[in-house]
Amino acid sequence: MILSIGDLVLDVTIVPEGPLRADDDNPAAITVGGGGQAANFCAWAASLGEPARLITRVGDDEAGRLLVAQLETLGVDVRAVWSAQPTGAIAVLVGSNGERTMATQRGASAGLQSDDLRGDWFDGVNLIHVPAYSLFEDPLAQATRAAIAMVRRGGGLLAIDLSSVAGLRQYGPARMVEALKDLEPDLMFATLAEADALAAPLGELAKVCVVKHGAAGCSVDGNMIPAPLVEEIDATGAGDALAAAFCSAYLRGASPAEAARHAVEVAAGAVTHVGARPT
Repeated sequence: MILSIGDLVLDVTIVPEGPLRADDDNPAAITVGGGGQAANFCAWAASLGEPARLITRVGDDEAGRLLVAQLETLGVDVRAVWSAQPTGAIAVLVGSNGERTMATQRGASAGLQSDDLRGDWFDGVNLIHVPAYSLFEDPLAQATRAAIAMVRRGGGLLAIDLSSVAGLRQYGPARMVEALKDLEPDLMFATLAEADALAAPLGELAKVCVVKHGAAGCSVDGNMIPAPLVEEIDATGAGDALAAAFCSAYLRGASPAEAARHAVEVAAGAVTHVGARPT
């Protein structure tokens, strides 16, 4: 069983047909669905045949109920804490070369508390995937640390994704380095920009470090694994697909290099359609 803890939010993806014109109509392809790094990771893990569980907090509203139902349809075991706060949302603007600009309202997600967690949610968990988003602010950060402790007591692995350059800078790179030293992740995922923002040797912070290089592929412990050439349509969620595929293969006994080769193939497939989830 793979578990993640964190955001389940409404994802609005906008792919303009051409350059945006201010104060005017702009034709675009617009899709609405589920998002959030923890939720996307679980969706990809489930699509690869892994039992996947998400612990999250959502609004007790139409959006929250719809998002939970959609994720369950994809095979994810969702353990949702229902809240009077509204369900969060992310607007993703996709540029002409696939770059993404995101506007985020986390809503209910960040309010998950340690007291919300139930011990049986962690039975049989072999790995917990933690987006750094889930460590940036309390009470979610306290709940996430409690979840990590329960998984570790059961012998499970810890994977951390650095998630966001802006989030790392706001939280404080030095503070995140200290958090990583304390948590001692088995696996760590980062983009090149996130690794630069952390400004610390990744190899000293986790047993296995995977750096995502976008269309070029990824490097694992300094060794480059190239990605297949594909026609990129939307890179939203590709990093989550890569992390889920790596974790799945690694848990099944693959070496880091073997897991990375599998991961870049899955991620390459992810960028060939619009949206953050498997289709």
